[in-house]
Amino acid sequence: MTKGFYNLTSGMLSQGRRLDVIANNMTNLSTAGYKAETYTDSTFEEVLMSRVGNKDKSGATVIGEESYILAPDQFYVDYTQGSFKETGLTLDFAIQGDGFFAIDTGDGIQYTRGGNFSLNEQGQLYLSGHGLVLGTDGQPINLTTDQIRADSSGRIYTQDGGYYLGQIGVYSFADNGQLAKADSGLFDANGQQAQAAQNTQVLWGWVEESNVDMLKEMTRMLTAQRSLQSGAQVLKLYDNLLTKATTELGRL
Repeated sequence: MTKGFYNLTSGMLSQGRRLDVIANNMTNLSTAGYKAETYTDSTFEEVLMSRVGNKDKSGATVIGEESYILAPDQFYVDYTQGSFKETGLTLDFAIQGDGFFAIDTGDGIQYTRGGNFSLNEQGQLYLSGHGLVLGTDGQPINLTTDQIRADSSGRIYTQDGGYYLGQIGVYSFADNGQLAKADSGLFDANGQQAQAAQNTQVLWGWVEESNVDMLKEMTRMLTAQRSLQSGAQVLKLYDNLLTKATTELGRL
């Protein structure tokens, strides 16, 4: 009977983790370039159930499988391209196609699809709260002014087109699934070598919106909440049943 506690408790913990992921997705609904996460779980150490005799147990017959608990499996990131929103701001950029902007965070280079940039006090292109945007040469991009124009390759010029100021780097990886998700939609290369992206286009004055599907996340949230509530109710019944078994039946 007590194995029901393992099933119910692990199930409730799993639904709690799922709700945390859903809440994070919904929180980042308006975060430029954010990629939605999905939590999956799996059964842990499945065991065979067998039918055996009362005294002679040599002729056991397998009748099925059983698992006592759920265990975390993986967190999947959906790298599907989000929709584009025109902002008209001169320091906003978006990537059409597979690729990432490189950001020097000070603790290492991380990558993002979010291109809502600004200028720091030194006039360098900057992702607020994270670090400096790197160019195709792997160095910070010095602009000194936001009065600029840019082409579809990410090359930046002065507003009149007279002076070349730099080119935003766009990088890709052999397997996006191997990237490690960091804070606020950024990713670590996780040992992979970044390469110059091919067949991509940089949109100037646009940003890529989050690819979170609000309706899908709401549906997942309601399903997880109901499963969590049902598990809590059944767990309470188990607790009452065991309390009676150890107190009332023990006196008979």
